[in-house]
Amino acid sequence: MSSEFVGQSAVVTGGGSGIGLECARQLGRDGAAVVLAGRTESKLVNAVAVLASEGLESHFAVCDVANETQVRDAINKAVTLAPLGVVVASAGVGHGGPFHQTTLEQWNDVMNTNLTGAFLLFKHASIAMAKKGGTMVAISSIAGPLTHRFMTPYCVSKAGLEMLVKNIADELGHVGIRANAVRPSLVPTDITAGLTAMPELVNDYLEQMPLGRVGTEQDVANLVRFLAGPESSWITGQCISVDGGHTLRRGPNLEPVMNMLYGDDVSPR
Repeated sequence: MSSEFVGQSAVVTGGGSGIGLECARQLGRDGAAVVLAGRTESKLVNAVAVLASEGLESHFAVCDVANETQVRDAINKAVTLAPLGVVVASAGVGHGGPFHQTTLEQWNDVMNTNLTGAFLLFKHASIAMAKKGGTMVAISSIAGPLTHRFMTPYCVSKAGLEMLVKNIADELGHVGIRANAVRPSLVPTDITAGLTAMPELVNDYLEQMPLGRVGTEQDVANLVRFLAGPESSWITGQCISVDGGHTLRRGPNLEPVMNMLYGDDVSPR
């Protein structure tokens, strides 16, 4: 453990599991008073217990990131612990299916969580950070810069998230706020369970990665921790891939899976 974040609080959305929980763990190890934010209270309670078993103190806030009042309350809870120094936008959802069959409800669900949720987190964090500065990190995806056929809402949400980060960095740098994003490729988590359950699809991902392995939660959290800390004090407005080299090649080929699920309806007729 080190002390880079002693005297600071942090909020991690999607903090109840997966990449978000691992980010919270690393910030907590370095002294931050961490608030885990997420929609499912039982998952958050379990995450706090897991961190406690490792000697780390954390707190939770039940929070739908698309609900501005709940996001503001999560930020305020962190501020009562210590001045806010770090926020990590890790809450995310995905949707796979033919573009012409995407419903407005599915589109809005992805946008509300992946993009609007990050906007609300960063908006209220910026107010709390304005006097002393701070760092914001968004969990983007290789889907930000690479097209993924049959995952249009997800790709658009991540591309928008990256532009959000760049604009925040440009506008708020003068008050000491830095904003960056990380772009994972395939990492086994709850949100990617549907992808990792299909060996054919996993193999296609691996063929696009020069390093030839899927990522881990620690791989992503290591980069988040670096971008949150003083080691990266001259880095802002950047979207950095942590993907085994995947962005050197192409997005995943989901067509075999879509053909299996949708048959002749995979394309508009």
